[in-house]
Amino acid sequence: MIVNRILQLIKYKGINKRKFYLETGLSNGYLDKVKDVGVSKIEHILNTYPDVNSEWLITGRGNMIIKPFPIGEELDIENALVQEPNSIYKVKTQKQQVPLYDVEAPAGIVSLFKDSSQAALDYISIPNLPKCDGAIYVNGDSMYPLLKSGDIIMYKKINIAAENIFWGEMYLVSLTTDDLEEFVMVKWAQKSDKGDDWIKLVSENPQHQPKDVNFKNIKGLALIKATVRINATY
Repeated sequence: MIVNRILQLIKYKGINKRKFYLETGLSNGYLDKVKDVGVSKIEHILNTYPDVNSEWLITGRGNMIIKPFPIGEELDIENALVQEPNSIYKVKTQKQQVPLYDVEAPAGIVSLFKDSSQAALDYISIPNLPKCDGAIYVNGDSMYPLLKSGDIIMYKKINIAAENIFWGEMYLVSLTTDDLEEFVMVKWAQKSDKGDDWIKLVSENPQHQPKDVNFKNIKGLALIKATVRINATY
């Protein structure tokens, strides 16, 4: 079963299930709830761990890990399998193509944090970029001067829970107000004085006041991994 092979992979990586869920974006307890793993979830795992042999994960054939190759050698690693995981290697990997989305498009906010497909405006590739789920343009001045309108932020979705948040980091937050109006915003995430069920969203721009939000109103949460600024268009 694929679930059993995923558990082997977790053990090989030396991580626990919680870290696996956090890194792959799968929901907490997912492996305990399913007997089979869908294609979209497999893609999440392979994108997160590009050294994993897809044939092994899906069918059980071959070795778990794709073999890297020694420094100075040029080698196609598609069919190579790991032999010395503790050696120093130069790893040849595919560049990550991060989809750039338009949250101003119809249903853009609704589908941004869901598995349902949304057409991308374009794709961004940056060397050595941490794993990202997507990118969007910044709109507004709440994070100015750190971010300005027109900048691009690149994010990795996480499960909505206080224990998954790295306090003090910057997040993309999708939330609804009590009158069901939807917003997507970029804020610093800080602990709220109101308790564990709340999060304080803080702007970089001092003209924007901090706001305490109940977790029940948060519909999506993503850690900002990178930012892109274009200083000239000529």
